[in-house]
Amino acid sequence: MTRTNSIDRLRRLELLAVQLKQEELCTIKSLANLHDVSERTIARDLQLMRDQGLPIDADRGRGGGVRLDRNWGVGRLNLSYPEAVDLLISLAVSEQMNSPMFLANLGSVRRQLIASFSSDKRYKVNGLKSRILIGSTASTNVQTTIATTHNRAVQALHQAFLDQRTLIIRYKKGSGEVSKRTIEPHYLLLNYPVWYVLAFDHLRGAQRAFRCDRLLAAEISDTRFRLRPKADFRQSLEGNDVI
Repeated sequence: MTRTNSIDRLRRLELLAVQLKQEELCTIKSLANLHDVSERTIARDLQLMRDQGLPIDADRGRGGGVRLDRNWGVGRLNLSYPEAVDLLISLAVSEQMNSPMFLANLGSVRRQLIASFSSDKRYKVNGLKSRILIGSTASTNVQTTIATTHNRAVQALHQAFLDQRTLIIRYKKGSGEVSKRTIEPHYLLLNYPVWYVLAFDHLRGAQRAFRCDRLLAAEISDTRFRLRPKADFRQSLEGNDVI
């Protein structure tokens, strides 16, 4: 179990409120596992939420199920910075794919999200858009080899991509060989539905494209990198250097 600070706890309380509203019935054990804390911590969180006036019903039968009253509203949407960035990236992907569905209000949503950022984060987000690349649809052969995504590894990749920090990964090649690499995640490429990270690979001393679904584990380092131009990844973009 991980020890959290007060900011982590406030964020966990927000997520708990949303989860209890959405789910038919949650157990204290499942919530503890989801948030990587003890069942006692979740029980204390729930009591604090009750003290704040949230109508949390508890099933005292087997399993210890809890839920929020269906008529209670969660309130306004409150996104963290990484969540807002995720949403902005999703909007940018939708726009670049030129999907005819649900695009009418994307511009307005994007402007409102960006306006909620501080000026320095706004500049950073605008720069991120140019690092999200949309390619062609993946071939049928590639789509049949898509593996289950390791969420923790992808989350670490996401943060390293945002912060421009090197990433230490365990990676499984198409041949099944597993290797340890240190990479600089410069660009993300979507060949729908497959995501790739275009990176500088310290092991090979060259640019490489890694499939995100083949990341087995990832750890963010303290080392920052300077963004390389897209032209440096031309070979990977042409599909000749994907491992």
